[in-house]
Amino acid sequence: MDISMSLDGFTAGPNQTLEEPLGEGGEGLHEWAVAAQSWREAHGLSGGESNRDSEVIEESLRNTAATVMGRRMFSGGAGAWEDDPKANGWWGDDPPFHHPVFILTHHAREPVAMQGGTTFNFVTDGIESALEQARAAAGDKNVAVAGGANVVQQYLKAGLLDELQIHLVPVLLGDGVRLFDNLGPGEVELEPTRAIESPAVTHLRYRVVK
Repeated sequence: MDISMSLDGFTAGPNQTLEEPLGEGGEGLHEWAVAAQSWREAHGLSGGESNRDSEVIEESLRNTAATVMGRRMFSGGAGAWEDDPKANGWWGDDPPFHHPVFILTHHAREPVAMQGGTTFNFVTDGIESALEQARAAAGDKNVAVAGGANVVQQYLKAGLLDELQIHLVPVLLGDGVRLFDNLGPGEVELEPTRAIESPAVTHLRYRVVK
């Protein structure tokens, strides 16, 4: 899992909409990434800062060869695909992944091949199936569970996550979507393995104790 989180535990602010998919104040969780050179390169943008934050992003990009995410993270929509205004995702014709992406959904759909090596695959038979397909696609590299929070919680509860990387941002959203809701007491044990600080964010890595 690789995700940005506010200091008070939220991965998105309140009142998420198609116009404001990260909720009120949620954009502030990602300002550190948008400023980083490696993030900008992956999104086809120039410029950016070459710093520790950029190195952390570059490391994740280099080591990851498949991504799993939920429908809401993919498009913000629900229901039939023909009614979804963002049916091909938020990222335009050349998404930043450059590898297969597996979207958890209740609505079947044929894979969609995009520019730059990204193919969106739509999985209707659960988190285990999505992970199995992503592992096959990734080979010896990592599978990233990108979110949203509900998807992360499902994988944690099922014991299917090996590692968490949390980018802890010093903002307080006050309300919104909490990363670690719905887990129950004592179900997940974490071992800290790395902490990298920068002026904008602290990158925390944990191993999930099996």
